[in-house]
Amino acid sequence: MRVAVIGAAGYVGGELLRIVLQHPHIRECVATSRSQAGKPFASAHPGLALLSDARFSGAAPAEAAAGADVVFLALEHGQSSQVMGELIDAGPGLIIDLAADFRIQDGRLHERSYGPHPAPALVHRFRYALADVLGPELKGATALAAPGCFATAAQLALYPLAGLELVGPPAIFAVTGSSGAGVHPKPTTHHPARAHNLFAYSVMGHRHEGEILEQWRRWAANAAAGARLMAHSGPFVRGIYATLHAALARPLSAADVAARWRNSYPNRPFVQLLDQPPELTHAVGTNLALIHATASADGHEVQVMVAIDNLVKGAGGQAVQAMNLALGLDETAGLRMAGMFPV
Repeated sequence: MRVAVIGAAGYVGGELLRIVLQHPHIRECVATSRSQAGKPFASAHPGLALLSDARFSGAAPAEAAAGADVVFLALEHGQSSQVMGELIDAGPGLIIDLAADFRIQDGRLHERSYGPHPAPALVHRFRYALADVLGPELKGATALAAPGCFATAAQLALYPLAGLELVGPPAIFAVTGSSGAGVHPKPTTHHPARAHNLFAYSVMGHRHEGEILEQWRRWAANAAAGARLMAHSGPFVRGIYATLHAALARPLSAADVAARWRNSYPNRPFVQLLDQPPELTHAVGTNLALIHATASADGHEVQVMVAIDNLVKGAGGQAVQAMNLALGLDETAGLRMAGMFPV
């Protein structure tokens, strides 16, 4: 296959390149970057030096997409919408957008999170690609919207709750590493502000709540269902650690809760259900979602802990997993990556 990665100089672009350059079904990869055009991949991503001596292209998105089997967009929010029409016209077999532009079908939810949509006529073309939930249902898709990193962790905790009677909306407390803010420095991602620190942000309205709510309402078959994401910035580089809390109207034992989560992800190669809370470093560098689900002694409260790598499972890895599923390939192709421990 021939693959194009548009906007490949950022952290997500680097993870995509790390994966696709080792993917057994990909023979050619074109990576574009306006800021790095003409420079070797390793100038932005030093770890790729052993994989390729190729250079970034300065080609326009449509030019890079022409003749490609798969196009990945690793652009800033809003930029995908600006080029999507011409990308579709270029005729690639599959488009996978890793930005938030096409994740939310409900226009009101999108507007609440991101403002008015700049290309609303194209939204219906995209399938939300939460790979570990949809699995083979993604086969044959031609346009996929990869979920956000916080949304991935939150939704993998939420999904098995569907069908249970809850007392109030579930809440997810999550902490992310600094790489989630992107490659360009900001005051809140500068090392002196981030190291030895922990702080909440986007209080009472993180933008990933829109896509979380849309999927949760579909699973719960309740257009008014609520869920709250409480986002925090942590003093580490990679990963997301999320803890969900929900109150049950009817009690379940800890064993029943564990079984429910296990049965919700049958034969899912990248979901590991653990008997104890996961550790974030065990997920770093991998496409795994490490999950532990349990209940209080009286059975009326559920807690679920999820650990993922925000750049792999929360971005590039899940996008490649969705590509594999859409094209009918082995779901794990290119993704059996061992993590690093200690980190």
